[in-house]
Amino acid sequence: MSHVMNTYARLPVAFERGEGAWLWDTNGKRYLDALAGIAVCGVGHCHPRLTAALREQVGKLVHTSNLYGITLQEQLADRLAAISGMDSAFFCNSGCEANEAAIKLARYYGHQKSIEAPAIVVLEKAFHGRTIATLSATGSRKVQAGFEPLATGFARVPFDDLDAVRRVAESNRSVVAVLVELIQGEGGINVCHADYLNGLREICDAHGWLLMVDEVQSGTGRTGAWFAFQHSDVKPDVVTLAKGLGNGVPIGACLAAGAAAKLFKPGSHGSTFGGNPLVCVAALATLAIIEEEGLMNNAMALGDFLRSSFRARLAGNPGVKDIRGQGLMIGIELAHPCNDLVQQALDAGLLINVTADTVIRLLPPLNLTRKQAEMLADTLTPLILEFLSGQAAPQPAAQTA
Repeated sequence: MSHVMNTYARLPVAFERGEGAWLWDTNGKRYLDALAGIAVCGVGHCHPRLTAALREQVGKLVHTSNLYGITLQEQLADRLAAISGMDSAFFCNSGCEANEAAIKLARYYGHQKSIEAPAIVVLEKAFHGRTIATLSATGSRKVQAGFEPLATGFARVPFDDLDAVRRVAESNRSVVAVLVELIQGEGGINVCHADYLNGLREICDAHGWLLMVDEVQSGTGRTGAWFAFQHSDVKPDVVTLAKGLGNGVPIGACLAAGAAAKLFKPGSHGSTFGGNPLVCVAALATLAIIEEEGLMNNAMALGDFLRSSFRARLAGNPGVKDIRGQGLMIGIELAHPCNDLVQQALDAGLLINVTADTVIRLLPPLNLTRKQAEMLADTLTPLILEFLSGQAAPQPAAQTA
């Protein structure tokens, strides 16, 4: 009997070592990791440079607390400001904590404007975390169910719909911010249209709102740029990070610019472990590896290759609804729930994930090689085709007169 709380339907496998995009289980079987710890291990498993940096820091100092200055934290804040264009950083331990900080920033901002009950526009199918506030901001009843009462102060609109945001602006004078994923990870790798962020920026500027971008899954080079928002010319007011920032060492960050960067004062917010020397070394090494090894360009090139490969091999199959994504953040949407493919891929030595019931989600390491990308496509494509051959053909939509 396991004493681990039953919060995950875990697959029947445990891993004991890794190298790059490979993992080995406790029986010695090798797997190609196309999930990277859910977009966490961007520079792969056990990168020698990161391993050396962590070993050295463990021998020096792991933790003191934020009651004192932390030189490595200041260096990391400077580095993140340089690559993001933001002005300040708050460090925490996870993506939901980074989003909690953003929510608190927005509410604090609203109270500074004498808004008694500040509200934040959030999107359907969004995922921002599992704390009560971030769960409330999340657009999934499946993950919210059983945890009511949820936090108030959120106005929900459809994804990628600027008119819906404009309607909220006209009807709700308590709104102070928008919180958005530009590519919805848990929601099914949903990608907003090219002008969506520009439109949000215009609406926010017109109404004095903060534009807050959740880059927990899409950030740190995954889409072929440091951040998904950098595929446009728009600068947000707040950006949240975690997952790939520490390559498996728990670290999150809430970055802010302009007026938002100066809102918090001593006592406004805090974290015991946030930004300690060990996690900051992990993040600094990870960022250096991504930049110096050209991993953002690699993510863009191999992401284009994989999407093109899947489109060519799956073309014309009515069971395949869409193949989408950006960089190495890829979704293959099928016409049927396909969670069974996760176990089938595991049996074939490939780690994948299914999200939103029907979307195969691929988040491989950014240092995936071309040969490994070809292996991924060669392994997964026949599994998809075999799975679809056993499914009933999708029914056409009903026609109305």
